[in-house]
Amino acid sequence: MEKELMKIQQEVDILTSKLANLKKEIGKVIIGQEETVEQLLITFLAGGHALLEGVPGLAKTLMIRTLAQAIDLKFKRIQFTPDLMPSDIIGTEILEEDHSTGKKFFEFNKGPIFANIILADEINRTPPKTQAALLEAMQEFEVTYSGKTYSLDRPFFILATQNPIEQSGTFPLPEAQQDRFLFYIKIGYPSELEETQILKNTTGTKKEAIKSIITGDDILRLQHLVREVPISDDLVNYVSKLVRATRPETTDNEYVKEWVSWGAGPRAGQAMVLTAKARALANARLSVTMEDIKNVALPVLRHRVLVNFKAEAENITSDKVTQHLLQAIVF
Repeated sequence: MEKELMKIQQEVDILTSKLANLKKEIGKVIIGQEETVEQLLITFLAGGHALLEGVPGLAKTLMIRTLAQAIDLKFKRIQFTPDLMPSDIIGTEILEEDHSTGKKFFEFNKGPIFANIILADEINRTPPKTQAALLEAMQEFEVTYSGKTYSLDRPFFILATQNPIEQSGTFPLPEAQQDRFLFYIKIGYPSELEETQILKNTTGTKKEAIKSIITGDDILRLQHLVREVPISDDLVNYVSKLVRATRPETTDNEYVKEWVSWGAGPRAGQAMVLTAKARALANARLSVTMEDIKNVALPVLRHRVLVNFKAEAENITSDKVTQHLLQAIVF
């Protein structure tokens, strides 16, 4: 048993060392945004998908593209527009001819969804029908076309971006689809020092070459190890209390009753436990701490706790509700 634990620890050390090198490689291009990069890596380790929101010019697309370059996986970018159709994502059947027999037949031409890392750029710019084309892929890791089911390669990640401004002509993601995203990551402005460094690095002729640091097999192994990371019953109970406290119809918390319209479902608790395990492993630890839970609480609950109209008028966000509950619920 002791030898087996030592072997697992050695494997964890090797893989977490690769993760550290991966962060350094991304840092060649992306200045700052350490928390965002860490949250993206946690998403990968937990085997989920992420929704990124930030104003234009904060390098959302560049960050995802750089991450894809540093991981030896197939990458596709889909620019979402109002006229994008589901077949533009999934693929379509085309009429082919067998030149030896002259017989014609339909062959499925795979769309960009058949990659390992998908950048769904400005996902709120396309109608719900096309947004829904991602649902089956996100949840089941397969797509169906003309009655036939096609499996997607693993690992498989959808990283979607959306712009919080210029809301005219956009189609906000339905709550059911938002819930499919493991993390909802908000990207802020860089610090003064970081912005100065960005200006220096991006206005010259020198371009950093990104090396592939980690493979798809490494990611799959890490995903398996994440689920083996132990978490105490006390922490699981805390997560359960936290999630249940977001529901106005069952909680005793007056703050939640006043400001929240709908609370988080069981999937939120699953996401919190899994991402806390992923964060622990990413930091070369084989146990989950309270710090891990608190670190992942905001991106997990941000899109799963819906505040009411009164809260929106008073600028009470889901983040403020979560922060209140983190302070109010005693571990």
